[in-house]
Amino acid sequence: MARTLSRDLRDRVVATIDGGLSCRAAAARFGVSVSSAIRGRGLALEHGQAVARPRGGDRHSGKIEAQGGFIRELIAEQGDMTLVEVQAPLIERGAPIGIGTVHRFFVRHGITRKKRPGTRSSRTAPTS
Repeated sequence: MARTLSRDLRDRVVATIDGGLSCRAAAARFGVSVSSAIRGRGLALEHGQAVARPRGGDRHSGKIEAQGGFIRELIAEQGDMTLVEVQAPLIERGAPIGIGTVHRFFVRHGITRKKRPGTRSSRTAPTS
């Protein structure tokens, strides 16, 4: 995985481009990719400085979080729905969400899908 360029290096690349060197030549001089030099120059023009974007994190759960109220209503109406049965109405509503995404939503919000009650503890031998 690629590393984030240091702020100092990004500033030097942008300053060199501002000084008259092309993006390709500046990238070659500092040993960075051409796309990094171009992106840094664009960020400097837009924001005044070449700031790095945040790395990592969840960028996709917003789709299902927007449907959270609808999912909770579905579960309230019919409590023993499978993941596929929860996924189908979401797709009908125009939210193409996978089964894994639905499962992670349930885990994140503490929604359990166990359909049978737990068994009593055995007095003679441990149960699995």
